[in-house]
Order: sequence, then C-alpha cells, then structure tokens
Amino acid sequence: MIKVEINSIEFLVKSNVSVLEACKYVGITIPRFCYHETLSVAGNCRMCLVEIANSPKPVAACALPVSNNIKIFTNTPLVKKARENIIETLLLNHPLDCPICDQGGECDLQDQTKNFGGDTTKNFFNKRTVEDKFCGPLIKTIMTRCIHCTRCVRFSSEIAGVDFFGTLNRGSHTEIGSYIKASFDSEISGNVIDLCPVGALTSKVYAFKTRPWELRTVESIDLSDSTGSNTYINFKEVEILRVIPKINNEINNNLISDKGRFSYDSSKLKRITKVFQKRNNKFEQINWLNFLKEYEMQLLTKKVTVLVNDETDLESILLLKHFSFKNSNLQIRNISSIALNCSNMYISHLNAKIKDLDISSKVCILISTNIRIESAILNTRIRLKFNNEDFTVYGLSKNYNSNFPVNFINLNINNFLNLLEGKHFLLSKILISFKSPFIILGESIYRTGLTYPNLLKFVKQVIPSALVYNIGTYSNSGSKKLLNINYVSNASYKNSEILICLNLTDNVYLAKVLQTFNNKVFWFNTHGSSLALKSDTILPILSDFEEENIFLNFEQRPQKTGKVFCGNHDTKSFKYLFKYLLNTSNKNTIPSFILEILNKPNIFNKIEVIFALELLKKTTGLTLVNLYPVKSQFEDFYLSNKNTKNSLIMLETSREIRKKITNFN
Repeated sequence: MIKVEINSIEFLVKSNVSVLEACKYVGITIPRFCYHETLSVAGNCRMCLVEIANSPKPVAACALPVSNNIKIFTNTPLVKKARENIIETLLLNHPLDCPICDQGGECDLQDQTKNFGGDTTKNFFNKRTVEDKFCGPLIKTIMTRCIHCTRCVRFSSEIAGVDFFGTLNRGSHTEIGSYIKASFDSEISGNVIDLCPVGALTSKVYAFKTRPWELRTVESIDLSDSTGSNTYINFKEVEILRVIPKINNEINNNLISDKGRFSYDSSKLKRITKVFQKRNNKFEQINWLNFLKEYEMQLLTKKVTVLVNDETDLESILLLKHFSFKNSNLQIRNISSIALNCSNMYISHLNAKIKDLDISSKVCILISTNIRIESAILNTRIRLKFNNEDFTVYGLSKNYNSNFPVNFINLNINNFLNLLEGKHFLLSKILISFKSPFIILGESIYRTGLTYPNLLKFVKQVIPSALVYNIGTYSNSGSKKLLNINYVSNASYKNSEILICLNLTDNVYLAKVLQTFNNKVFWFNTHGSSLALKSDTILPILSDFEEENIFLNFEQRPQKTGKVFCGNHDTKSFKYLFKYLLNTSNKNTIPSFILEILNKPNIFNKIEVIFALELLKKTTGLTLVNLYPVKSQFEDFYLSNKNTKNSLIMLETSREIRKKITNFN
C-alpha cells in the first residue's frame, strides 16, 4: 500500500494499480470510453484525463500507474475544459440520430455529453459517413456512430481469440472494420454489443423493439450449458426482448455465450399451448380437467415410468423421488444422450470451482471434450489465463479448432488408464511435475464404461492436488453426481403401463424406447417434436421463463431461474400437477393444498381454481355451480350447499373460500 493524494485528501491504495483504478477504489468516478476492466489499456479516447501536480499537461488516468505521494486532481478547471474538448471532438462526426438509436437511454456518450459537454461548438464541418460492416446474423452495425474506442478490437483479439475487428486507415479516415468480409465466428461474439459504449454495435434481434426505460428486469441463469452463467432477462409485458449478462466474478464475470443470449425466442415460438389426446390416430383437443378425471387414478395405481434428462430441474426430480418413495409403482429413469449408470456420490469437496482457475497453475488437461462448445465461459477463462501466464494446455480428445494453442495427444483407452495410474512414460511425468493441474472431463469419456467416481479415484491417487472439472452438456448435469437416477434400460420400462416423457428432446435412445413401448405415453413438454406425435397425450407445461426452477451447474452450485411472466392458455406446471396427485392420496392435506393454490392469484391459471373447487367439493360438501370470468386477482364463485336444498351461497371472493377451508381444518 502506498499513500496518494486525490483532490487534497490522502488515501492508501495498492501500488500496482492505475490512477483511474485508484480513484475508483476510493469512490471517485472518472469518465472513460476506451477503458474496460476485462480488456487491456488502450488510452486512445483521452476522456479520463486528470491533472497531476508538477505535470505540464493533463495525463490519461487509465495508463498512468500510481506512485508514492502522487497528487491527483480530478475536478479542476483544466480537467473540465479538457473533457469538454474531448466530447466536442467526438461529436464532430457523430450523427444526431439518438431518437432512432437502439442504444438511446443506455449510451455512455449521451451520459458523458450531459455531464461534461458544452452547449456550443466552435466547429462547423460536414459530418463524414462510414459504410456499415457485415458481422453476421446477430450483430447490427452502424459504423458512422463509432467513436474508435477499440473495445471491440481488443475483445475480438484478446478474449474471443478471433482477429475479426481491426483499425483501418489513419487520421480523419480511421474506421473500425474487418480486414476481409466475413462473419464474426465466435461463441461469445454477442458480448461486443454490451461492450460498445455507443450505438455502433447493437443486436439485430432487438432492433427497434423498445426503449430501455420500458423494460422490466428479472434475474436468472443461462440454461444452454452446465456453466450456469448469471443473466438479466429484460421483458416488456409478456414478451422477452433481450438477455444480458449479470456480473458474477465466481462464474462468468461479465460474459455470456451466444446460445444463452439469443435463445430466448424459444419461449414463444412453436409452443404447445393446448392439451391434445390421440383418438383414432388423430389428435383432438381436450382440457386438463378431462385428462385428470380419466387418468388421475391410473397415475396413482398403475405402474408408471417417468423419463427425465439432464435438463430437468432439480425440484421436479426431487418431487418425483419423493412421490416414488410413497408409491412403489412409480419409477424415474434418466434418458440423456449417454446412457450409462453411475452411482450417486456427493463429492462437492472434490469438485473444482470456476474461480479456482485464478490460482497459480502451469498445466491444464482437456479429456474427451470440446470445451469451446460445451462450456464457452470456462473456455474463455482458460484463454485469459493462457494470455496472462505461462500456461500449457493438453488435449486428450479429437482435434478441434481451439482459440488458444492446445497440444492434442491421441491415446487409446489402455494408454489413458496408464496415464491415470501414473504409468504413462511421458504424460505422467508432466502431470506429477506440476502443482495443482487442471483436469477437465467431458461427458463422452463415460462412453468407455468409466464412471466419475472411478476417474476421481485414479486422479487423486496420482495427483492429490489436481483440480478436476466434470463439465456437462446440459443445464442440470451437476445433479447426476448428487441424485441416484438410473439410466433407462429395456427391463426398466418393460412392465410399465404408463410412460411419462418429461420435457425431453428427440434422440436415438428416446426413439428406441417409444418404438418398443406399446402402452400409454404422456408427452409433457413445452414444445412438440416428431417423437411427440408417437405419444397418446400431449400436455403443455411451463417453460423455465414461466416458473422458478433450481438447477445445479457442473460445480454443483444451486441457482434459481427467475419467473418472467405467467404461462398462457393451458400451460401448467409439472410440479403443480404432481403436487396435486400427491395430495389426493392423502385427504388430510387437501385443504392446505387448496390454500396454496388460492394464495397465488393468476388470471391465466383459472384451471387451478377449478381443481381447488373440485377438491373443496369432495372435502366440504359444496358443489360448484358456475365460474364467472376473471374480474380481478380474486374471482367470484357461486357455490351451493348440499345440506340446504334450492339455495345458493354466494362467496364474494376467494377470501371466503380460504375462511371456509380454515374452518374445515
């Protein structure tokens, strides 16, 4: 720690930081355009100029390291005039199109102009124009707005590992573009949209949709892989308009993958919104009440097999397991792409965390994984470590196009096992010689018959200090090491009378199961598919944007998705349905379950109120006469009492129903 003086006040700061970072740590904000915490220092916008004692001219705060007893002034007339001149220079060629710019309301140039710009200008030149560049189907460019901060250039070369953007020409003819016409081929390319301080790089799918102040925000997570990146979901009314990263230094910093950023349109496209039942080889529309009347007792009494995968949320699996403990006729089977059994083993203390990549280590071994696709954020953090340190990466897998140098080594299964046992003539020496090597296991390694506990046993015996990452392809892959859900086999569903497919995607294993199963098949899903047409009943359920679900990422960190809006039409929560079935097997818990339904009013979930009244009829003797249309968050009901003939009891609101249920309890 060294002593510095900022605006005539003494502070103690770290010795290896810049003036801008020192001011930030003590709570003084210095304006900037080109500086960013995750990028190298460029110092070309000059917006962060400050005055230093005994210096003849202002100095760029982002490029000047602090020294002992340095005197810094951030608010003098010289600094204010310098900032005003910089803003004036940036606005010389900047178009006045803020009313139609998608960055309007979130633009750093707008904010800095308001805070530090002047109200007049001494320059009256014609504004220049720049040709827009093609960056692919995701990124929209209006390069006339560019202020040449070079954030996108440094991002593409340093973080993305793709030298796409560059600075062309010189002087007043400078522009940002690609050297050759091509698309920005990177799995994290969409992050330049957040990095750009003006409206030069924006999202094509978000263009001209809305203004930032009209958006509402919900915190959630990225479910496109097993990393669990933190995100903000911006929506307007009942439509999601964009997904942006939420800063979490332990997982994703301020980055998210393109899959997580642009896959939100699945919440509304090609959704199943009605219940369909196959009759005479044709699907006919029915409602939930008819379905439950027909199959409620069968689901409780017949042998049922529920197929789940690594995208099924943790709470649904736990609820199914709880139900299977009470009902021996129910069994749960996993039907992921890798159909191998693995024993349950909670080994959280052995699983490496993403933040452990920051420790000092010299080597990383990628085993049977294309980490660039399976975990783009983990791949990016490894690339940053490679750029900043002496770091070597070995790949024991098929060669792929990596954005950092990887020494690919082709090993058969015998040599691989010798490596894990410390008997390989070359690689074992390398592993043992390094302290705390990173070992990243892909899911395809388990096709060889190995299991995760066995692999960990081998690795920890040879290298006790090794940090092992077991990354998965899907959002809830981390639960496989925690829950004992066996994979599906022919014998597991041979004697089942009902097969439930819970939010599954089409794959070869599921096609084989549906081809050999001859009894009832219920397809619970948000979307249809070719395999859904082979089922007997298709039932719509809520998506991950429409209810709160818990997922475990590959480091076994539990995280919850946010509820953005309510489901529409007949989409229902699968967890609610099984809670309903679970409670119908025990009448003592029915009234409390009805209260749970009525305590969350929802204009889209009228059917839930019908379920509640049907249960109320069974328990209290009241009969449903009519259900009025929804008027507010509470609804009017007419109920008749079986003890009073030809008389109707009007319950004005559902509060009265709560009161009657409470009295019944």
